[in-house]
Amino acid sequence: MGLLKDWRDHAYSLDDRTPEGKQFWLNYFGVEQGIYKQILSNPDEVIECTVKELAEKYDTTIELITGFLDGIDESLKESNNLEEVDENSTIRLDIDLEKLYMNMVDCDAEWLYNLEEWEPLLTEERRKELYKIQKSSKTVVKPKKIGRNDPCPCGSGRKYKQCCGRN
Repeated sequence: MGLLKDWRDHAYSLDDRTPEGKQFWLNYFGVEQGIYKQILSNPDEVIECTVKELAEKYDTTIELITGFLDGIDESLKESNNLEEVDENSTIRLDIDLEKLYMNMVDCDAEWLYNLEEWEPLLTEERRKELYKIQKSSKTVVKPKKIGRNDPCPCGSGRKYKQCCGRN
């Protein structure tokens, strides 16, 4: 079994309403926040190392670093193909900052997208813009209903009921 499957099987089997699950996720989110603080403090650094070395660099376990990699993978310029990764696999973290910010917003991870480390990286105006873009991308807008006697949208000049609205 791969690291990613092990991570997902274990982490997502835990109910965050139980003491064990709550403790696991609080621990994970704390570790995750600490890693992001360090990464965002040096955003130009492209990290390239093994999964094991990455866990050691951020003083955490292989399991938790796998969860971190699972979360950040969509925000990288190039995916690490995590399904095939083991602890000796070399991974590369070349982060697209705007994509990372928007993914954090998408996950409602306030503890991450509100980090003060974002301030020198993206202006407050840009962060608000990215936030708005991400939140509005989930909004469903229904088209205006066409009335029976309205002009047909196909441009024929006839009433909708006598053109495309016929049953």
